[in-house]
Amino acid sequence: MKVAIVNLGKIVTGDWREPWASGDTIVTDAGKIVSVGHASADAVVGCDVVIDADGATAIPGLIDSQVHNTFGDYTPRQKTVGFLESYVHGGVTTAIGASEVHVPGRPKDPEGVKALALAAFKCFEHYRPGGMRVHAGSIILEPGLKESDFAEIAAKGVWLAKAGFGAVKSPYDYAEMVGWAKKHGMITTVHTGGSSIPGSSGIWADHLIAMQPHVSFHVNGGPVAMPDEDFPRLVHESQIALQVCTAGNLRTTLMLADIVREAEQFDRFLIATDTPTGSGIMPLGMMYTITHLASLTKMPVEWAIAAATGNNAKVYGLNSGLLEVGRDADVVILDGCVGGTKPEALDSLRSGDIAAVAMVMTDGIPRFVGKSRNTPSPNRNIRVAHCTVLQDFSAAAH
Repeated sequence: MKVAIVNLGKIVTGDWREPWASGDTIVTDAGKIVSVGHASADAVVGCDVVIDADGATAIPGLIDSQVHNTFGDYTPRQKTVGFLESYVHGGVTTAIGASEVHVPGRPKDPEGVKALALAAFKCFEHYRPGGMRVHAGSIILEPGLKESDFAEIAAKGVWLAKAGFGAVKSPYDYAEMVGWAKKHGMITTVHTGGSSIPGSSGIWADHLIAMQPHVSFHVNGGPVAMPDEDFPRLVHESQIALQVCTAGNLRTTLMLADIVREAEQFDRFLIATDTPTGSGIMPLGMMYTITHLASLTKMPVEWAIAAATGNNAKVYGLNSGLLEVGRDADVVILDGCVGGTKPEALDSLRSGDIAAVAMVMTDGIPRFVGKSRNTPSPNRNIRVAHCTVLQDFSAAAH
């Protein structure tokens, strides 16, 4: 399917260093972006679908880099079906699993954690709830795992490893396993902050610096934050990516945002939700954290968007998260909300409001056009102007 989005007012690229693209058109073909900013009239006329953005703003699809999936679109933690599809209506087009730790009766022996990770990886390999891409199957690091286990599971496609819920005596015991996972090409993530569930332990800067994972999960607390003095240590004494989450501590989120900008380490600053957990289900969680940063700190709104898109993509090696030629065609259109004080999306976020999600496209396929069921309606008339395929792209009514 070839799709053109025309009459865009602004294009936010997802790259904080070059956050704006000139022009008003994005063209996609076969699930990839083929042009950003400008397109010939012939290129637009030749599209199967043309979406008129009516002056609204395009951003890359949001990447929630910490989602607690299990199997299918269901969370036993909150006993809810369809939460991932609902997150698409919050502008999230990609989710990265934080391990399948909430699977009831989850195994804790080496063979069991390998089987759980592989099963989840395979289940979500082609399953796309609401059109969302889910990177599932993060092996939970447990005592008894050997280097050969990481070699085995990596050869089968599993590329994520999570420390923080295992039955180790001390968080320092994760360091060797994290090293094995990294050696075999896996992205390693570590729970950060106080204990989040009974039986787990707190993990702070000393532990993380000893482990040297790729990503410090919910560094602002999941939900309980580590001591304030640990934040500058992680920024200045490591190269670990620092992920803040909506379900964490807002004060330390804002504090860390200032520290990374002052240290010129913004590439390492990531946004996620850390849901569904005891904090609940948050389809607009990514949007809330973006607007918290844009309205309560001096962070430019386009940087906050990059932390939720391009920064995540770069750390995890994904082909999405950026509005660039050759990238996955995951695009979101935002606008100011009807009844809001700001008519335009980015001004709404700067003022502390959410923006209206007016269109979500994943894999070059519009999943809905016009309005989201999770936000107020947009001010502008975002619509399908031309369509040659037998598909209704309108969203379900509230």
